[in-house]
Amino acid sequence: MNVPYFYKENLEVTNDLLLFDEETSRHIVQVLRMKPGECVQVTNGKGIFKTAEIVEGNKKTCKVKFKESHFKPGSLQKISIGISILKNANRFEWFLEKVTELGVSEIIPLICERTEKHHFRYDRMKNICISAMLQSQQVWLPDLHHPIPFMSLFNNLNHQQKFIAHCIEKEKRNLMELIHTDCQSQIILIGPEGDFTIEEVEFATRQHCMAVTLGETRLRTETAGVVAAALLSIR
Repeated sequence: MNVPYFYKENLEVTNDLLLFDEETSRHIVQVLRMKPGECVQVTNGKGIFKTAEIVEGNKKTCKVKFKESHFKPGSLQKISIGISILKNANRFEWFLEKVTELGVSEIIPLICERTEKHHFRYDRMKNICISAMLQSQQVWLPDLHHPIPFMSLFNNLNHQQKFIAHCIEKEKRNLMELIHTDCQSQIILIGPEGDFTIEEVEFATRQHCMAVTLGETRLRTETAGVVAAALLSIR
């Protein structure tokens, strides 16, 4: 049985003992049926992970004592996804879950010309990422940004390779043909359900984004985001 993973944001400043909140305690004691003497892993999502032994457990409070502490350096490859917020929150949540499992570094929700929904429940979306990180037993949590207007994205874009995927009948190349395997930072932009406008695509290309296609079929926004993340992760 794999040692269960749990998340604590301020893990690096905690003492030798950690008291889990009621929800996590209930999961450990009632769902996993773990008992004192058994071990869990705790990570802060920033590379630190600690092995801890349960010293006291009930459905309201579970106390653990840290035994070992480790640090896992992050990947040298930074993969960022800039993607329009979706009208259907469930589909956006699915996207967040899958790209977190794939190990992307950064997720930037975009408000584009054709984006229908401009807000989301940030805390809920971050928790989706945390759950996916733990499920896939990673110790680095993607940096999930608050939504920003599409044009504002380019104010601080310093990635070595920048791509924009769209379905407009303009010249573009297959993403796989352009990926540099030795590149350490890449970002790809994915538009809303109605795609980017021509003006947005032209603006992005003037900012040195390469126009790309992700294949022969037309993909939903959330599917395109996951496909792009998978392709950029291949080495």
